[in-house]
Amino acid sequence: MKKMILFCSVVALGLMMVYSGPVHAKSDKKLSTVKDVKSLSEGEQVKLALSGAPPHLVKEVGVMIYGTDGKLTENKKSTNGFTCIPTVMNLPDPDPMCMDAAVQQWMNDLIDGAPKPTNTVPGIAYMARGGSHFEKEGKVVMGGDGAKTVKEPPHWMLMWPFDAEATKLPTAPNVSGVYIMFEGTPYAHLMIYQDPKKMK
Repeated sequence: MKKMILFCSVVALGLMMVYSGPVHAKSDKKLSTVKDVKSLSEGEQVKLALSGAPPHLVKEVGVMIYGTDGKLTENKKSTNGFTCIPTVMNLPDPDPMCMDAAVQQWMNDLIDGAPKPTNTVPGIAYMARGGSHFEKEGKVVMGGDGAKTVKEPPHWMLMWPFDAEATKLPTAPNVSGVYIMFEGTPYAHLMIYQDPKKMK
């Protein structure tokens, strides 16, 4: 759990350095940055975090929320292996995520600069309110100068090595709603533009 807290804090604080746009809760309550998430009540943060999960998981997921110090702390213990947080990236639209332990490991490796993810099973993450990615010169990239932010619809992700040549899957958003993000890197993973709220 301590590593999960560290991971979430690093993600939020690190991305805060890149972005300063507002975040809006479902009620359209305006928040200027991730720093302001901590100003939401405990109940509002929990509600925002849970909005990232498909309905069939909500009752048993764990929840982490921001304290007044801006750090994530456990609000509710998971009984199904999934943990939800109110926001991943500091962007104008809310991007709560619910993830399993394998995704937590995948993200820790990415943040730590590991040569490749070390999760030994596929990881699943849900973003039922959508999220965003970066594009540069028509390609999805991890970020960097000149990259633009592109909004994503509700989706879920499979964090496991995927190769476009072997799978014949696309490497950019398309009408099918499925593509490999970060193709050509060890962190390539599958994006599925399917609303987790409609899953049963």
